[in-house]
Amino acid sequence: MSNAAQVNEFLGNAGMYYLATVDSEGQPHVRIFTSHSVVDGKLYIQTGNKKEVFKQLMANPKAEICAFSKGKWMRITGELVHDDRVEARKAVLDAQPELRNVYHYDENDGVCAVLYFKSAKAVIYSFTEDPVEIDL
Repeated sequence: MSNAAQVNEFLGNAGMYYLATVDSEGQPHVRIFTSHSVVDGKLYIQTGNKKEVFKQLMANPKAEICAFSKGKWMRITGELVHDDRVEARKAVLDAQPELRNVYHYDENDGVCAVLYFKSAKAVIYSFTEDPVEIDL
């Protein structure tokens, strides 16, 4: 299993995760997300390009994710890069069809935005084992 697939599986088991960004004044913001998938060997997330989170990531791509599953937690730290390819949007939406149903996103709607992690590291922690580092 690839590193991105391993991290994606953890996020899937967690069900949701928390994404932290920083606004233009340096104020951190944390939100619950559920979207994640692997496209072209990279870990992707999805949001709408009209949302503050997207605007913040365009201004400062540094982000961190935290998720908890089965007594372990994972942090992913890195930069999120906007991928404006229709093929990438379609692949992310096809991997999680609920995004189409709940949020009414479509790869051609002009609103759906997908981003992938670049220069990122995931670390899985627990109280009983040494941390496991995964380069993305």
